Amino acid sequence: MPAFANLVSDSTLVQETIDLLRVSGGRANASQIVDVVFKVSHIDEELAGLLVSDLIKDDRRFKIIDGNTIELQSYDSESRLLKELDFVVVDIEATGAKMPPNRIIELGAYRIRGGRIVDDFVTLVNPEISIPRFVMALTGISNEMVKEAPLFAEVAPKWLEFVADAVRIAHNAPFDTNFINHEISRVYPGHRMINPHLCTVTLSRRAVPGLANYRLDTVSDHFSIPIIHRHRAGSDALATAEVFIRILERLEEHGVRDLAAARIFHAPDSELASVDASNNETPAGSAPQLLPLVPGL
Repeated sequence: MPAFANLVSDSTLVQETIDLLRVSGGRANASQIVDVVFKVSHIDEELAGLLVSDLIKDDRRFKIIDGNTIELQSYDSESRLLKELDFVVVDIEATGAKMPPNRIIELGAYRIRGGRIVDDFVTLVNPEISIPRFVMALTGISNEMVKEAPLFAEVAPKWLEFVADAVRIAHNAPFDTNFINHEISRVYPGHRMINPHLCTVTLSRRAVPGLANYRLDTVSDHFSIPIIHRHRAGSDALATAEVFIRILERLEEHGVRDLAAARIFHAPDSELASVDASNNETPAGSAPQLLPLVPGL
């Protein structure tokens, strides 16, 4: 499997290893990890080192010291200034909301750097299943259009390279993030993307309070941003990118200057203690974020 810096293991054993290292000051010996994670005691140190090395190989979150000590690596993206970060704003269209069995039929993304759009990634995807009529009517994407499109397996390496170490942005980010990671796991079993992400639905609620709702149409209209082809991934991603650029300006006005501060701003005060690293929780006091029949709000 090709090594991508933003592709990591989705193994529960790896997550348990991360949890152990976090409560152990960021470092532990292989024997301790095998004892706690693998539930195997009194194992030879060399064998323990081999077991743990195999578990965490090619995972940039770990560093192996002298073959037996495992150190959890810290990355400075959380403390970096927002103006120094790259963001990739993404939108997908799919055959339906639930995966499996549904698949992506279009992927659109725009890279933001220094408050400007500098690159794009837009492609149809052959889902290898039939597109329902209501999805064709909504998106304008037909079975004929995706017939000769690349499979997601062909798109995945280029997608991972395009995103690289950028922060991912989406409108209803948990939906797009989970769907893309599902597709990634089909190509690279047991793996997912590790890029941090923020949701423009949640950010808009905090940055632009008082709107009737926070659908993409409504927020875009508030900022006078046109959506040329609604429910097409490229067009929706472009509108979301323009919305996010406006939000970045609002964040600066609120004194939010780095990713860590943006995460705090991203979550209501009542949830700050429990917000997880992926910011997937529904804001307290608001109506549950219902998934649409197809991606995009």
